[in-house]
Amino acid sequence: MKRNNFLLTIFLLSSFSAFAQADRPVLDIMLGNYKYPFEVHYLDLKTQNQELKMAYMDVQPKKTNGKTVLLLHGKNFNGAYWKKTISALAADGYRVVVPDQIGFGKSSKPIGYQFTFQQLAQNTKAILGKLKIDKVYLLGHSMGGMLATRFTLMYPEKVEKLILENPIGLEDWKRVTPYISIDQNYQSELQASYETAKDYQLGFYYDNKWKPEYDEWVYLLTGWTKHPDYPIVAMNNAQTSDMIFTQPIVYEFSDIKIPTLLIIGTRDRTAIGKANVKDKALREKMGQYQILGKETQKKIPNAQLVELENVGHLPHIEVFDRFIEPLKAFLIK
Repeated sequence: MKRNNFLLTIFLLSSFSAFAQADRPVLDIMLGNYKYPFEVHYLDLKTQNQELKMAYMDVQPKKTNGKTVLLLHGKNFNGAYWKKTISALAADGYRVVVPDQIGFGKSSKPIGYQFTFQQLAQNTKAILGKLKIDKVYLLGHSMGGMLATRFTLMYPEKVEKLILENPIGLEDWKRVTPYISIDQNYQSELQASYETAKDYQLGFYYDNKWKPEYDEWVYLLTGWTKHPDYPIVAMNNAQTSDMIFTQPIVYEFSDIKIPTLLIIGTRDRTAIGKANVKDKALREKMGQYQILGKETQKKIPNAQLVELENVGHLPHIEVFDRFIEPLKAFLIK
């Protein structure tokens, strides 16, 4: 009986959320009809022989402490989901810069672009150059953690401290997972919907416990699936999935020489390609963040680890107060 009640609750919540989403406008692929929490600026980039626009928020504190925090978003997100983090840091005097990577959010969705973490790091550095920012505290979540690591390795002189929040790439999935081509990923992305994205996040991110405020991040991920230009987004998504799978950073953690903090929600089970692993025992070993966090701490010289028990892939969304406290403490050390 209890299980039936639980399933009924999940069904009702899903039905209500889907209905609520249906009332919202279809998003264009530059999110031109969606307002971010802070003013959006654009950097004109000429890269790979294409004229592109890279969106970013640059939030100035009322009273500055002279420090800048650079926030890098994850694969299934964009800069908007950092809203509470931006506000909290700005209130403490930090300037906060939050880019949308090329292929994401309000930034250009190029055709025929070669996505690499090195390219995204160069693009991100170009924003700092435009803003004349010499050094940053760098925080990356999920895919943003992989990019933050690559950025730190490429430009160590730019990074004072590194914070990785539930980064992916803590294991090399291609050693155990069958390769899924960009073409196959593209076909899967074409089938994406609010319902499929929510089901994934519900199970992998939130332990089957949904809150209404999570709907916004699913809407931003899928609100453009009915737009006629959505196939361009689908291809960018497929290309960046390939980038994540084929460009591991796990072997280079030992090369990080700056102070590093790992904030790890230990309930997280995110692992790329996990569903394609036929060996059940092997599959269940993937994405074990309560283990991966400790292993990664050992690889990064003098790294600190904060484990958040019973928290999933998005600490800054799921348990903001428990996330922001250790972050602030690390920044002022």
